[in-house]
Amino acid sequence: MIEPDFLHRTRTAYDSMAARYAELFADELTDFPLDRAMLAAFADFVRADGGGPVADVGCGPGHVTSLLHALGLDASGVDLSEEMIAIAREARPGLRFEVGSMTALDIGDGRLGGVLARYSIIHTPPERLPQVFAEFHRVLAPGGHLLLAFQAHDDPAEGVESFDHKVALAYRWHPDRVATLLTALGFTEKARLVRAPTEDERPFPHAHLLLTKTAPAAQAP
Repeated sequence: MIEPDFLHRTRTAYDSMAARYAELFADELTDFPLDRAMLAAFADFVRADGGGPVADVGCGPGHVTSLLHALGLDASGVDLSEEMIAIAREARPGLRFEVGSMTALDIGDGRLGGVLARYSIIHTPPERLPQVFAEFHRVLAPGGHLLLAFQAHDDPAEGVESFDHKVALAYRWHPDRVATLLTALGFTEKARLVRAPTEDERPFPHAHLLLTKTAPAAQAP
C-alpha cells in the first residue's frame, strides 16, 4: 500500500528533530494547568468506567503517556515517527510504545477505554480527518472516552485553515466543526475547554474536547 504524502512528510519532519523536540517539550505541561486539568478529568472518566487501556496517539517522546500512567491509567503510546518512539522507549522502559499511524491503528475493535490525541490531529488534511476519527471510534469500547487538543480557529463559518507549523504543515479547526464530525460518527461531547495562548505560543486559541463513544459506528460525513 502506498503511504499518503502527508504521512511521509510528517514522519520525516519529526524524525529529523525528535531529539530537539524531546528536549524542548520534556516539561511542557508545567506551565499549562488547564491542560493538566483536562488530562486529569479524562483519566477520572476512564477509571470510573473500568479503567480500560488507553492509547496516547501521536505520543512523541512519551512525556504525556507517562503522565497518564501516573494518573493511574494503563497507558501506551503510538507515534508515526520511529525516532520519537526510540526516544520514548529509552526514557520510559516500563511503558509500551509502538510505531503506528492514527489512520490505521494496530489495535483491535473496541479494545480501549480511552484515546488521547494531543495536538496529533493537526497535521491531518481536512478531507482525511473523518477517517482518523472513525479509527478512534473503532478502537474504543462502548462508553470509551476521547480527549483531543488542537490549535483552534476562531471563525465558525470558515471552520478550518492551514498554518505554517514549525515542524510540518498543520491545520487549526473551530471546535464546533470538530465536534460536528465526531458527533456524526457516534460520539457525544462531555466537556470543552478553549484557552488563550501563552506568550510563547502562536497567537491562536487552544481547544480541548472531551467526548464519549455512545453510538455504533456511522458513515463518516
